[in-house]
Amino acid sequence: MPLLRFLPEATNINFVGARYVAFAIDGLLLLASIASILIHGFNLGIDFTGGVLMEVKSAQVIDIARMRSDVGGLGFKETQIQYFGGGECDKPVNSCVLIRVQPDTDAAEQATAQKIRTKLGESYTYRRAEIVGPKVSGELFHAGVLATLLAVLAIGAWVAVRFEWQYGISAALATGHDVLVTAGLYSIMHLDFTLTSIAALLTLAGYSINDTVVVFDRIRENRRKYKRTGLAELINLSTNQMMTRTILTSVATGVSLIPLLIFGGPSLFDFSAAILFGIVVGTFSSIYVAAALLLYLPAPAGRVDDGDTAAATA
Repeated sequence: MPLLRFLPEATNINFVGARYVAFAIDGLLLLASIASILIHGFNLGIDFTGGVLMEVKSAQVIDIARMRSDVGGLGFKETQIQYFGGGECDKPVNSCVLIRVQPDTDAAEQATAQKIRTKLGESYTYRRAEIVGPKVSGELFHAGVLATLLAVLAIGAWVAVRFEWQYGISAALATGHDVLVTAGLYSIMHLDFTLTSIAALLTLAGYSINDTVVVFDRIRENRRKYKRTGLAELINLSTNQMMTRTILTSVATGVSLIPLLIFGGPSLFDFSAAILFGIVVGTFSSIYVAAALLLYLPAPAGRVDDGDTAAATA
């Protein structure tokens, strides 16, 4: 019995011929992202703006939804509550939470911990309470941005070593584009930018390069098989051969994120939305942009350029 196919087994799409349209779309996304980041910046969360941090322990399992409602009703600018474990916190499981709140004013920080204690009552053990200043949080933000930048450069360096330097530059540009456009989504949509957002961008960088490397690897295989074929034709051939795999992988990953987006609550919404958007952008750039950039770089070793121009303009 034949398998049900949602996509054709073989396609013959001229991806190289459509590269100018793809470059225009990506250019608009980049311009919008850069403009929004420069003008509006990011809606920084507690992790990057400072606030009050408290560790709370209970003898029973903590109802985190009820605690969020109680602490959220105190009127703080932002509130984050999450479980954490280890040591005494595993007896019982989910008996410890980490509370982060951002007071309305700096002067209110000193009274914030006492305000939370009064609201929650004496049935909890308050293990730690400290104030995280904006200077420390600012350093954390810059460290997160630096980590993301270094990750993109490291990915490009790895691809350059694994393939050739032309592939490394193309991979770094495509991956950096995906990360920057997704970061622009945070700015344009005014989503909270926290440490979780940095994790989302790093996750997206790893996901994006996976699709790109798969296409690059097929290009390299086809270069060995079709030694007299031009690069543009090889890009079209390789991308078409990997089209079904790329689309099905992206759709499967996206479908798994939809429940998190809908039912994950506020704490997971921004993360899920960024990853889902990044998958769409990353899939587009892997198919239309990453390989096409090779046409504008010096010829890799052993490349035959005959026929490139004709195939690219077809």
